[in-house]
Amino acid sequence: MFTGIVTDIGTVASSEQRADLRLTVRCGYDMGSVDLGASIACSGVCLTVVDKGDDWFAVDLSTETLSRTASGLWSEGSRLNLERSLRVGDELGGHFVTGHVDCIGKVVGVCPEGGSIRIGVSVPAEYSALIAAKGSIALDGVSLTVNDVREAEDGTTHFSVNIIPHTAAHSTLGEIAADRQLNVEVDVLARYIDRMIAARAH
Repeated sequence: MFTGIVTDIGTVASSEQRADLRLTVRCGYDMGSVDLGASIACSGVCLTVVDKGDDWFAVDLSTETLSRTASGLWSEGSRLNLERSLRVGDELGGHFVTGHVDCIGKVVGVCPEGGSIRIGVSVPAEYSALIAAKGSIALDGVSLTVNDVREAEDGTTHFSVNIIPHTAAHSTLGEIAADRQLNVEVDVLARYIDRMIAARAH
């Protein structure tokens, strides 16, 4: 479990195809305090530490994970939003984030708004009911508040969020550009409510 508050930006030092894709990620964490088998969210994807060194850790990505996450994240040189798993007693600064990606979003617009950056994101229409104005959403592992939601003419659902200067400086969202893909995780409460409604309908 995570909170969507990025605590480091890592860089993919190597990306090697084995039985699964093995990534080595350089980071600023004290790796002496990170156990093998620990979970680290990498741009919103909960991954397991399988090896580590003084300033790096390694994770394996299955074919299933690769097929359900944004393209371009897992190549050498890519920068990743990192968050270590939540511990009992930690401050919950964002919202509960599981690290399980619901869908891939596409940035459809980027514009300055005051000191912030407003971005528009397109997701498949089937996720429309799970995204609410003033609700929480995680984009590439960053906890954000939804500004508005609308159904687009192309049949997809569009929503917007604001990236404040602090978030832009301390996550990869400061580099956001149109057409970029993002890992999208809806609020876990929305998932359960949707499932309950569907179950009662049957």
